[in-house]
Amino acid sequence: MNVASLDGYQAEATRTINRALSDDQRLMDAAAGLAEEAGEVLAHIRKHVMRGRALDREAVSLELGDALWCLAVVADTLGIALHEVARRNVEKLRARYPD
Repeated sequence: MNVASLDGYQAEATRTINRALSDDQRLMDAAAGLAEEAGEVLAHIRKHVMRGRALDREAVSLELGDALWCLAVVADTLGIALHEVARRNVEKLRARYPD
C-alpha cells in the first residue's frame, strides 16, 4: 500500500469508490460524508473540552481518516490531485501569514 504521499493515498482511497454512482452522486455523497465526519471529530473534541471526558485519540484518528477519504473522493471526482490541494493551501497560508 503506497500512502506515503497524498497522491498515493488518493489512489488507495479512490479504489473503494462506489462505481454505481454517477459523478454528481459520488460528489454529493463524499461532500456530505466530509461534513458528517467533521461533525464526528467535533463531537469527540466537544465532549473532551466541555464535559471533561478523556480524549479518545484513536477514535479521533479514525474519524480524521474517514474525513480524508471523503476529501480524496471529492478531489478525485473533480479531477484534482490531493498534492495540488495541499500545495495551493500552503500558498494561500503563506500569502495570508507571511511572517
